[in-house]
Amino acid sequence: MRKFIFLAVAAVALLWVGCAGKEKKEEIARNDGHAGQATAPAEKKATRYHCPMHPSYISDKPGDCPICGMKLTPIEEEVITVSLPGLADVKISPERQQLIGVRMDVVERRPLNKAIRAGGRVDYDERKVAHIHTRIEGWIKKLFVDYTGQLVKKHQPLFTIYSPELVATQEEYLLALRAKRSLQGNPFQDVASGSATLLEAARRRLLLWEISEAQIAELERTGRPLMEVVIASHSDGFVIEKKALEGMRVEAGEDLYVLADLSGVWVYADIYEYELAPVRVGQEATVTLNAYPGEAFRGKVVYIYPYVEAQTRTARVRVELPNPGWRLKPGMFADVEIRTERGEGLVVPGSAVLDSGERKVVFVDRGEGRFEPREVQLGGRAGEDFEVLQGLSEGERVITSANFLIDSESQIKAALGAMAGHPH
Repeated sequence: MRKFIFLAVAAVALLWVGCAGKEKKEEIARNDGHAGQATAPAEKKATRYHCPMHPSYISDKPGDCPICGMKLTPIEEEVITVSLPGLADVKISPERQQLIGVRMDVVERRPLNKAIRAGGRVDYDERKVAHIHTRIEGWIKKLFVDYTGQLVKKHQPLFTIYSPELVATQEEYLLALRAKRSLQGNPFQDVASGSATLLEAARRRLLLWEISEAQIAELERTGRPLMEVVIASHSDGFVIEKKALEGMRVEAGEDLYVLADLSGVWVYADIYEYELAPVRVGQEATVTLNAYPGEAFRGKVVYIYPYVEAQTRTARVRVELPNPGWRLKPGMFADVEIRTERGEGLVVPGSAVLDSGERKVVFVDRGEGRFEPREVQLGGRAGEDFEVLQGLSEGERVITSANFLIDSESQIKAALGAMAGHPH
């Protein structure tokens, strides 16, 4: 029994010694491991991969993009260059350029010609509009021009008028005429000159009332006053307004007819204020109308109105046109084109310019898939292009499509660069 107890105690002692030795060895191994870690080289950072078409997808292993199926490419450590506040240079592979539809054009020097197009309306030439009225009171007895739109020639009779005042003045003229004739041999010169003065005064009054020399001659021949006097037109034109009616009473100065000579017309064109700068008086204008397809009428800019319409932000320009055959009719709508020439200049396509309101930016091709945002100063438009005043050089290539996508990526890169502390 004692022998058995002794053997058991010996076994426990051996087991304890073995465990203590194992713990000691493990402690020594851990210490050796820590000491070795201080001198061992740093572990190499694993390469990550992303999709060129979907940069947001990142993987630790090479393979294909689960979104589009493109082959994943290694992510290269890139130094972000912020060329403008809030915008960084962008590097895009040729494959991705093709996928997003990047197109480029060259900045070049060429004539700054521009065709300004505007809607217009044909109207009367105000200088060729005549108002017909009488200088005496009376009643219209007979109308010779009795409808609106009728063509009237100069000196053509319009109507006859009866005026008691006019009849009285004619009788006064006839009395003065008889007196002058009877006093021709009178030895008293004062009496003879007085009758001549009365005759001349009555004659002037008739002329001021637009009684013609021929009518006065007829009055002298017949010796009887004309009860109805013919009022004639003093210009050519179409009747565009008629108030005269047979039997109506008229006042002195009252408009009875309005005539418009349509041998020449005006076209009013409304031009937006941003296009107004190159327009000059004397420039040639081409007018087309739906009434005459395929036909162009040529005129000149004769006046630019000194104000801008507040609602439409347009300025009115007046174009003068000859109108043989009266084909251009007031009220017609027209398309007006004014060609302007401002010499040569550097131009950039309008689609290349991103205008934020505070600045105008284009993306310039720097080669090897790198695009640099650049602020530019622009002049006026030249067709679909802009004149470049500052920021670009002749021969540089700029992005004309997909630049909104590139602008977004440029902003993201600039923000990431600011967060990561990349040098500018």
